Amino acid sequence: MRVLIVEDDRTAADFLAKALGEAGFQTEITGDGEAGFDSATSSKFGVLIVDRMLPKLDGLKLVERLRERGDTTPVLILSALGAVDDRVKGLRSGGDDYLPKPYSLVELVARVEALARRGPTERAVTTYAVGDLVLDRLSHKVSRGGETIVLQPREYRLLEYLMKHAGQVVTRTMLLENVWDYHFDPQTNVIDVHISRLRSKIDKGQGKPLLETVRGAGYMIRDERR
Repeated sequence: MRVLIVEDDRTAADFLAKALGEAGFQTEITGDGEAGFDSATSSKFGVLIVDRMLPKLDGLKLVERLRERGDTTPVLILSALGAVDDRVKGLRSGGDDYLPKPYSLVELVARVEALARRGPTERAVTTYAVGDLVLDRLSHKVSRGGETIVLQPREYRLLEYLMKHAGQVVTRTMLLENVWDYHFDPQTNVIDVHISRLRSKIDKGQGKPLLETVRGAGYMIRDERR
């Protein structure tokens, strides 16, 4: 399998190529973002390794352009910026994995092998939106009408599951198994309590309630598009 390395530090790129070559990969190196984009769009690669800080075209912009073209080749982003917000930006740009510098070559090769096994896939859903209610799965932030909503961890998991199945009735059993990890009914009102708290946070003061109780069946986030 061929791997494209887009890295302006030639010494680092050569080390990467050597390590990947020993693991059985064929590699090609480009030293700037524009050349990397040209190579990625003119030849077929199994995995792309893209440094974030590149001359001519920033690494994140490179990945964004590839995704806009419908290119789903797995991308590993390398960066000296390792804060959570930086990793989130890298993944949002279309990256499949993000490895902060300095890194272990052994770990890098293992990550490339994992991406190679995965191959091109449909992009994972990172945001759920119903009307003006938005849930960002990468940052775990929720907002409605542009206003941030603060949720407790269990409330967040509950809303995430409901929004994933927006427009569909979600039963108590489904919630117990997928939100609480129960495979039995504890015969408590734990779901009702959390639904009530969640409803007060996402629907209170809003003109159009989204969280609906379907009597005798379960609950649903109403999605008028479905």
